Amino acid sequence: MYLTVVPAMKPVQQIIFVWLCCMLSVANAKAQPRLPEIFGDSMVLQRNVPLRIWGTASPGEQVTVRLHHQKKTTRAGGTGNWQVTLAPEKAGGPYDLAVAGRETIVLRGVLTGDIWFCSGQSNMEFPVKGWSGVPGADEVVSKALHPQIRLYTVPRNVAALPSPQSDEASWKSCSPASIPSFSAVAYFFGRRLQQELNVPIGLIHSSWGGTQIESWISHAALAQDDHYKTLMQAIPERSMEQLAAARKQKEDEYLRQLQQYMPDVADSAAWKSADYDHGKWPEMRLPGLWETQPPLSRLDGVVWFRKTVFIRDEDAGLPAAMQLGKIDDSDQTFLNGLPLGTGRGWNVDRHYTIGAGQLKAGKNVIAVKVEDTGGGGGIWGDSSELSMTVNGHHYSLAGNWAYGIQEVLQIRTGIGPNDYPSVLYNGMVHPFGGLNIKGVIWYQGEANASTAYEYRYALPLLINDWRNLFRNREMPFYFVQLTSFNANNGNSNNGSAWAEIRESQAAALSLPRTGMAVTIDVGEAKDIHPRNKKDVGERLAALALRDTYGKAVTASGPVYQSSATEGGRIRIRFSSTGTGLAIRPGSAVLSGFEVAGEDRKFYPAEATIAGNGVTVQSSQVAKPVAVRYAWADDAGNANLCNKEGLPAGPFRTDNWPGITVNNRYKGPQQ
Repeated sequence: MYLTVVPAMKPVQQIIFVWLCCMLSVANAKAQPRLPEIFGDSMVLQRNVPLRIWGTASPGEQVTVRLHHQKKTTRAGGTGNWQVTLAPEKAGGPYDLAVAGRETIVLRGVLTGDIWFCSGQSNMEFPVKGWSGVPGADEVVSKALHPQIRLYTVPRNVAALPSPQSDEASWKSCSPASIPSFSAVAYFFGRRLQQELNVPIGLIHSSWGGTQIESWISHAALAQDDHYKTLMQAIPERSMEQLAAARKQKEDEYLRQLQQYMPDVADSAAWKSADYDHGKWPEMRLPGLWETQPPLSRLDGVVWFRKTVFIRDEDAGLPAAMQLGKIDDSDQTFLNGLPLGTGRGWNVDRHYTIGAGQLKAGKNVIAVKVEDTGGGGGIWGDSSELSMTVNGHHYSLAGNWAYGIQEVLQIRTGIGPNDYPSVLYNGMVHPFGGLNIKGVIWYQGEANASTAYEYRYALPLLINDWRNLFRNREMPFYFVQLTSFNANNGNSNNGSAWAEIRESQAAALSLPRTGMAVTIDVGEAKDIHPRNKKDVGERLAALALRDTYGKAVTASGPVYQSSATEGGRIRIRFSSTGTGLAIRPGSAVLSGFEVAGEDRKFYPAEATIAGNGVTVQSSQVAKPVAVRYAWADDAGNANLCNKEGLPAGPFRTDNWPGITVNNRYKGPQQ
């Protein structure tokens, strides 16, 4: 801040002087040099490379930039844009970064070190403390005093066209006050790098839960790519006004379509009753969010679900237990017209007790009123979680339920992150393209599970697109392979979209300067947001330490290399075995392997470690032709690792078509 000293004046002179200052201030408001929001106090600039500093000023205005012992002057061009490039600086600071034109901006506490761009969806967004929190979150926060780590969180922002800068945000020094809401994966990654390298680390966190990868890729890259270009011919770049108009038109049409699924709400008070006739209602298979099942793919509102269950005579009148999986967002549940209970929370398991005398022999009707105020909606989870247990008998509630729409909440008029390709690239990545950065870490894929096979095209496209943006074809890019989660009971015999997207993620390793953190061992079968983010972040850091910084660290678990059939057995060989193959501590038997014969039916295999390989066989497969490992949505039982404790990655030796091979990204979800 600069202070102007004014000589003593008479009151009238003071008034005139103040008025003149105000007029000059207004006149010069646009003449001040301006910097993008990413430039601020406590920021990190990338060490050991030329430093690009840019901004805006009045056309022709002279701008001088000073940092450390450097000084460089330029003039703003005809559009007001200016840029200078300073010589590389070694790790150090804190420095003042001064930008002077007709006025001067001074940024305090600037460090030179390594900047990592940290992006993805909700598992990258998952904060150190909040949501369910990382294990021992209070202790992690209390010890998070790392002044050499600087944090920057990019505000959520969609943009129809490439945006010159992000919404307002600021750099913060890592401390117990600043770390709780910051990305846990990014923090643990940066913490290990800073401890190992002893240089400043800048972490730019730019993520948005539930987002598809196509939202993070530029329109130009999609339009020029062989896989996407035919689709993109029908998806031109549009302004935000054009997108909003298209959304309104589509939502109006959607409301008209919904009318046929909306029974007469005049009798909605009877929808909980066992006597109500729902025979004309449409049906939906549960569990499953209704957004995944047309025609309710974009509905926010109130929907009733009804199911008839027939009870054995010997179970009538006895107390029972009912579980309904998870319900997004809230529910009121009834049995034969009487309330069983209510629940709130999109990821909270619903368990209800049925008292003695409530169940009748024969027909019983369960009615669930579900209210969804945004995002996903409906009854979801694992099929095994929808059931009723009475007198030792198990009644499955999974399957078809009748549904009726009671209320449609206000239709969205804004543009969401998945509504049009490239909107997150434009709003949350492109503004930072002028920076030199060290590299990227990426944790995303859950939202693309339905198009898992196609992800093998999308991820390499994103990597190359971002390398072009940051003007570095050699930019390191490290990503997380999806962990275990029982999304849909997927396995080798009924197909697994999650296994297929893990395979597509691994395929991106064919690009140079990439690495993949395998996390199959740290998932939680019933929680898509597992809490152990420390291992995830530190495995990403190990990849960077080994491959970017040249440190002698073990950064990978066993990687499938080859297979050979030996009679009734198949021998699997691995690379990256470290000091030897091992079974994860706490397990006595090697598990997670399956074998199949020509009939393509897989059976659990007996697996034995032999040197740098594993031998697998099954008494149920006389002539095995294929092996799979950790090939399931929830593969938490897979326990092969190296003696350093890093898990083997999922793999298969066959190339039989999966369940997502023909699924494609369809473009705008408006």
